[in-house]
Amino acid sequence: MGSCCMEEIDKDAIPRIQTIPAVSHLAPFWSGYAIIDTKIKDLSLKDFKGKYVILLFYPYDFTFVCPTEIIEFSERIDEFRNLNAEVVAISTDSEYSHLAWITTPRKQGGLGEMKIPVLADKSHKISKDYGVLDEIRGISLMALFIIDPRQLIRHINLNDVSISRSVDEILRIIKKCRFVDQFGDTCPLGPLQQQHTFTPNSIYFDIT
Repeated sequence: MGSCCMEEIDKDAIPRIQTIPAVSHLAPFWSGYAIIDTKIKDLSLKDFKGKYVILLFYPYDFTFVCPTEIIEFSERIDEFRNLNAEVVAISTDSEYSHLAWITTPRKQGGLGEMKIPVLADKSHKISKDYGVLDEIRGISLMALFIIDPRQLIRHINLNDVSISRSVDEILRIIKKCRFVDQFGDTCPLGPLQQQHTFTPNSIYFDIT
């Protein structure tokens, strides 16, 4: 059975992933070269202090599932920025591969214009630090981390390489994180209304 990248995967040959950083702990620091506005520029986690960051790992440039979600995150970046959030896509490809992919028209299999940075992890260090490196193939798994303004990890999503992520779902989680950060300790299921926050000592069923 092929992956999103149309290669055969020997499931038994894939090693266990590294230790994934814990939710509510500090996000591992990262820095590297990224393509921003078709230019190669330095980028690091410290550049986003005070904002939410969605770190979007994907396996390969020039593939099929990966560009569909990266393009959607890029096209909807204003929705994230309205929530004080930024999106950074990252793979183990080089910055030159990223640049070639971005400058290739979408009709020819490229990303086209990108409104979000695309970060290179050629050394695999960032993928290892976040526990999402497939060491046999030298690629990042389909992983997503939400990092808050204090640079704590608030959410982790890890998929098989053939399954894309939902932009709507990530927006929902960002809204929940912001709501809890602003109003209360816990955010129950349902509409985001201030009176429906509660602390561990509150009686939730009195307000539902």
